[in-house]
Amino acid sequence: MDFGFSDEDEAFRADARAWLGAHAGAGEDRRAWERTLGAAGWIGLGWSEGGYGNRTATLVQQVVWAEEYARADVPARSGHIGEKLLAPTLIAFGSEEQKRRFLPAVARGDELWCQGYSEPGAGSDLASVRTKAERSADGSYRVTGQKIWTSLAHEADWCFVLARSEAGSERHHGLSLLLVPMHQPGRIEVRPIRQMTGTSEFNEVFFDGAHARAEHVVGGEGNGWRVAMGLLGFERGVSTLAQQIGFAHELADVVRAAVESGAADDPVVRDRLVRQWARLRVMRWNALRTLGGSEGSREGGSGGGGGDAGAPSVAKLLWGRWHRRLGELAMEVRGAGAAVGPREWSAGEPYALDPFQHLFLFSRADTVYGGSDEVQRTIIAERVLGLPKEPRGREAER
Repeated sequence: MDFGFSDEDEAFRADARAWLGAHAGAGEDRRAWERTLGAAGWIGLGWSEGGYGNRTATLVQQVVWAEEYARADVPARSGHIGEKLLAPTLIAFGSEEQKRRFLPAVARGDELWCQGYSEPGAGSDLASVRTKAERSADGSYRVTGQKIWTSLAHEADWCFVLARSEAGSERHHGLSLLLVPMHQPGRIEVRPIRQMTGTSEFNEVFFDGAHARAEHVVGGEGNGWRVAMGLLGFERGVSTLAQQIGFAHELADVVRAAVESGAADDPVVRDRLVRQWARLRVMRWNALRTLGGSEGSREGGSGGGGGDAGAPSVAKLLWGRWHRRLGELAMEVRGAGAAVGPREWSAGEPYALDPFQHLFLFSRADTVYGGSDEVQRTIIAERVLGLPKEPRGREAER
């Protein structure tokens, strides 16, 4: 079972592979790397209609690029939030003015974005956001509140913020999605969150009357929930297949370590390794099936594919649990040595983890971020299987 890449797709693959190979081991910082990608036309594939992006590329070719990028020895992306989340949202819901203002800057690699969704009291329950966007006399907005788990906020130039723009509104009503510039000294504070891996990709962001222009509300005031849900649908599109390339590399490393340590002689460990391989293949086939079933998948577009309302939730459940199991297996094949940390370490300083230790610790979050497993199961139950909705809020107290 495979997707059936055409000769044109394979020619596109060869072009992508050659360019990435020429830039392998690039030592540029991540912002400079985004500009390098943009100058070569590799950001905004498929946005060419309207003149917002770079190269013309079908959805299949976007998959090809994502796969080749995952295989290449090139820097990790810092512009993916703008390219994969903000851009398709603006194309679907934004005004012409918003598209012309923001999409070319993303395609050039000039502006980096972060996502202001989760809050301390509104993580998986996104409808409980309390960040406020209040109208000023001049028609602009003042944004006040706190966001958390904001990836790359410390590098971002802009943040798309889900906020409550209607006083007294509750749940899904009265929300708006605003585009907020991050460089507002005294009005926006970014505090890194140190994870158990010792790294700080995530941040807390505090808005204290941060300014947002009236024309930078996406989809119109009060339509934030519709726009926010549309954005989440884009979050699990083409990138899923690229993610699986990385998973395959990690699995190969675990298998190699199992053979070298002798752990592969244990039939139970061998069985777990084979199951991981088989489940990864199933995830790939499922992702290709979903993309292949989307209307016009070979004609272009930036969508996540498929008309199945539960497909993104199924994909998230599959890869989140798979990756956690791989982290646990990585520690098992290493044996007792996997629990040994660096020999020299000072309190308060970042500590060095080996790749398997990092995999194990970081993958503990896979079933939580991007929508917890519990939320994904609820979506499948209610929207796909048609089961009764769970009582929420005051209903649950009765």
